[in-house]
Amino acid sequence: MNVGDKAKDFSLMNSDGKEVTLSEQTKDGKVLLLFFPLAFSSVCTEELCNTRDNMKLYNSLSTNVIGISVDSFFTLSHFKKSNNLNFTLLSDFNKEVSGAYNSLYDEFFGMKGVSKRSAFVINKEMMIEYAEVLEDAGLQPDFKAIRAVLRSK
Repeated sequence: MNVGDKAKDFSLMNSDGKEVTLSEQTKDGKVLLLFFPLAFSSVCTEELCNTRDNMKLYNSLSTNVIGISVDSFFTLSHFKKSNNLNFTLLSDFNKEVSGAYNSLYDEFFGMKGVSKRSAFVINKEMMIEYAEVLEDAGLQPDFKAIRAVLRSK
């Protein structure tokens, strides 16, 4: 999935076990999708806590933030509560969405099918305005570039 592509719509379970659909989330503004490898890992926790601490900015830019991993929604529920996360977490347990967004490791520390750390900005028309897929899970998305895209248009 690249900038200018139409985003693939999907529905996944959130950390409360309720279905969330991407196209419904874009109706109110842009969506920032943050794929992350695994809940409770150090870099993922740092990334998502940093996102939590910047939610006032994302809200001011009419942006719905959604974190996605292959963890079960039960695990994501505990992860969200333990880190006081104030945005949606979705379980891609079956790895379909991570695969559709080319954000899936073949192997990650011996585990098959873990989400790559990735960021996508999707607008109301379901078009991708920003796309970043990191091969190195120790790195974080370029949040400066993401904020610049969110402020544009």
